[in-house]
Amino acid sequence: MSGSIQLLRNGFVRAVMISTLFSQMGIWIRNFAVLLYVMEVTGGDSFAASMISVAEYAPIFIFSFIGGVFADRWRPKRTMVWCECLSSLSVFIVFVMLEVGTWKIIFLATLCSSILSQFAQPSGMKLFKNHVRDEDAQSCMSLLQTITSVFMVLGPILGTLVYQQFGIEVSILTTSACFLLSAFSLVFVPSDEKQLKNRETNPSSLFREMADGIHFVFVNKLLLQLSICFTLVGLGVGLITPLGIFLVTEQLDLPAEALQWISIPYGLGEIVGGIVIFALAAKIAPQRFLMIGLLVNGVGIILTGMSTVIWLTMMAQFIIALLQPAIFVGNSAMVMQHTDQNFIGRVMGIRTPLMTGAMLLMMSVAGMLKNTLSLTIVYELAGFCFFAGFLIMIPLFRSKGKGEQSVA
Repeated sequence: MSGSIQLLRNGFVRAVMISTLFSQMGIWIRNFAVLLYVMEVTGGDSFAASMISVAEYAPIFIFSFIGGVFADRWRPKRTMVWCECLSSLSVFIVFVMLEVGTWKIIFLATLCSSILSQFAQPSGMKLFKNHVRDEDAQSCMSLLQTITSVFMVLGPILGTLVYQQFGIEVSILTTSACFLLSAFSLVFVPSDEKQLKNRETNPSSLFREMADGIHFVFVNKLLLQLSICFTLVGLGVGLITPLGIFLVTEQLDLPAEALQWISIPYGLGEIVGGIVIFALAAKIAPQRFLMIGLLVNGVGIILTGMSTVIWLTMMAQFIIALLQPAIFVGNSAMVMQHTDQNFIGRVMGIRTPLMTGAMLLMMSVAGMLKNTLSLTIVYELAGFCFFAGFLIMIPLFRSKGKGEQSVA
């Protein structure tokens, strides 16, 4: 724990974490304010609500890899500052347009922010690669995951509260202010001269750099394994994401309102898991984190699908959420440690749409599979996706386990 806490004395890490905090606040306030506003204006129109998800996810497939390429070309600090500033500006423009124009302009807030995120996120990983030692990468990733986990639980509450108390105009202005504060926090990040030299001496074409990024992932066995593992996790998560309500109504034979009793232990597990992973990040090798997380999540998901009593389902949900951060922290830390800094943006740009695409694909067929097979079988399939990811990583564990830092 002391090693992880020591990392917080690093000015760069503190600046990025504060920026992430403001950014997460802006994202969650925006997401829920937009959702609740659209539902209110349209009278609960399902098509309008679904278009919010389109505005949020579509840019991931269109711009993620492109954003990764430019993250390797541009100065990462400047890119992140400009992206946050432009996100703030776009949201403010939406506020102005709401006062004089149509309510449909609200979709622009989500769309612009999502597009800019595809440039900012890989640049953020580039910054970590340039300013944080490889041995500290896992602690940094765990700290980021802890912030994300906390907002997964508190974000919906925050966004709903701001909208219900102050309305859409104040929600949009607050979102704009959060993005601006995030950009201001990044001003204190040191400049990276090395990145500037790389940019100036490598003026190859955009398509050539895209091809080089794909080639880099495919010839690097470790990165290829991690990418496949990440995709399998996306398949598993996508299968069960739309089906939580059916666990309550069909498997447990309870009213739909009882879904909250499953959500509470999951949210608690997310927060506790993030804190525990952060505390142990300096003591446990990332491949161990990854494999333990995959194995426990696979067992927990299968147990959830088989359970017919609420206490067992709640316990399984807590265990899943407790070890879920280990998967993302371990995977991201290994990518950071084993990727050349000139390719980190493109590698991240490839991985993100792989997992997101796998999730959306399975989410689109999960309901059909449940009706064709059964709820239990779908959860078992999801669990086996995690087991498959575990099996893919076994050679990595054998080859590197002895050379890495192990449990203290």
